[in-house]
Parts: sequence; structure tokens; C-alpha cells
Amino acid sequence: MRPGFGQFNVATPEYLQFAAQFGATDVLLNTPLLPGAVRWELVDLVKLRLSVEQWGLKLSAIENVPPYFYDQIMLGGPRRDEQIENMIYTVRNIARAGIPIFGYNWMPSHVWRTPPRAIRGGALATAYDDGIGQTLPLTHGRVYTEDEIWSNLEYWIRTITPIAEQEGIRLGIHPCDPPVAVLGGIPQVLRSFAAYKRLIEIHPSDANAIEFCQGTFAEMADGVDIYEKIRYFGSRNKILYVHFRNVSGVVPEFHEEFVNTGYVDMYRAMQTYCESGFDGFFIDDHVPQTFQDTPWGHRGRAFANGYIQGLIEAVTKQSARVRD
Repeated sequence: MRPGFGQFNVATPEYLQFAAQFGATDVLLNTPLLPGAVRWELVDLVKLRLSVEQWGLKLSAIENVPPYFYDQIMLGGPRRDEQIENMIYTVRNIARAGIPIFGYNWMPSHVWRTPPRAIRGGALATAYDDGIGQTLPLTHGRVYTEDEIWSNLEYWIRTITPIAEQEGIRLGIHPCDPPVAVLGGIPQVLRSFAAYKRLIEIHPSDANAIEFCQGTFAEMADGVDIYEKIRYFGSRNKILYVHFRNVSGVVPEFHEEFVNTGYVDMYRAMQTYCESGFDGFFIDDHVPQTFQDTPWGHRGRAFANGYIQGLIEAVTKQSARVRD
């Protein structure tokens, strides 16, 4: 288990030096700013990887492409087949550039939040109140059905997974955040433990896996605790990497927290990853906005990453003592 940094879209020396100085081994780039109106080229992806490696770091994953690369695939629009062709091209290039993981989502309407909440010491954290969320307008012109969105997802998984297997890349989908039934007329199909069990059976393969956002899995009101979710998917080698963040509770209303102040026992969570055989990396994902921090959250991320590294060391040393 390893510490990583992510959630920046430009591999500048400033970000990469920060990651290296604070002990990261792995880097995740979120929707990197690359040329290409509909797909990404191999040469640009190779340059991206090399820029990360210059700092002694590994570009272990790319998370997300621009939504307009594949919105018609998610919604079953008239340009679906054209977008699938371009996405296959992009996925092949990510793999051939030496980047082993591609994480993405199935949220045409993106992540939704309502006004932020003040938490410890007046820090501001993102929040969601479904009473407000359900008053917001349609995002794509009409109401879609669960069957439509599931059908589109199944078509995509059955198409792209054999390509990923050929190229030696692993693909993982982020849960819908917030994990409520519908937002803006779009069903949030990946909102429960049962939905993810269904997902991994669409095309059973190591290439069909999960971008495990622990925060979102912990927000789910599905009656299954977060530790069981980690154990189930971790023991099946389905967790590619982890967004290691904490929240106040489950939908219909929650807010994000500092990594050590939410309702999830983060030490127990880290123990469960270790016991399940997970050998990937953790990133902090979102962090609260703290006093005199930058918009990206350098101070908050340094705190969260240090906490992650401490937990990794504590859990792995304890595991080694038990084995001895």
C-alpha cells in the first residue's frame, strides 16, 4: 500500500515537487489538459508520463477524460458509436504510453454539492442536502430511466473490457456522488454495494474494476458498512486505487470532513484494505478549505497525506508483527 497525490490536471514542476517532497510514490492526474478535441494522442500521453517520472514519481493513473468525450455513450445518444471509437483509441493510447490505470465515472451530470458546511475550526467542507438537490432542473433535457442508463453502461463495459485486456490496462469506475436515486433527471445507477456487485459481473475480468472512492461508498445508504465493501471488493482484486476521505454520514444529507473526524474509523478501514490484500495507492481526494490555504489545498492535502502515510505504516507494521 502506497501514498499518492492526485486531483490536479497539469503536471507542473510545482505540483510534482510538492508530491515528491511530501513522500508520495504515485501520481494520479485528473482530466489532464491535453490537446485533442475528441480523443488523446499517444505522444502527448508519453510526454505526460515522462514529466512525472522526472521527479522520481510514477504516473499510476489518469482519472477522467473531458465529459464530452463520452457523454453520448452514457446517454445512448446519436453519436455513441463515434465516441466509442474515439474512447477505444484513447484507452489504447493510455495503455501504450505506460500508464496502467484509467479511472472514469458514469455521471453525465458530474458530482453535485449544495452549500458548504463549516467544520472543525471554521474550515469549509463540501456538503450535500438532497432536499435542495431534488429541486434543481433537468441537466440533459428529459428524465432518463434506470434501464436506459444500465443498458448503456453494460454496452460500454462489454465493448471496452476486451480492449483493456488486450492492452494490459485496468479500468475502474467511480461511484455516483452523491449516491442518491436520481439527479437532474439522470439515475445515479452506481449508488450502492449491490450496484457494484452487478457491475463487476457484466464482464468478469481484472480489467473491469473499481475506482474506490471511499468517501462516496461511505455516503451510500445501502445498509452495508464501509468495511464490508472494502473487504468484498479488495479480496476480489477489484480496487484499483482509493480516494481516502471521510464524511459525516450517509445520504440524504452529509458533509465532508477532515480525514480523521468523519464517522468512518479510518484505522479500521486501512486495516481492512491490508487484510484484503490491497496493494495499490491512496490519495486524499477532496480536502476542507483551511486558513490561508491555496485553492488546490496544499495545506489540507499535506495534512491528509501525512495521516495516510502514518496509517499505512502503522497497519503494515502491525500486520508484519502478527505474521511473525
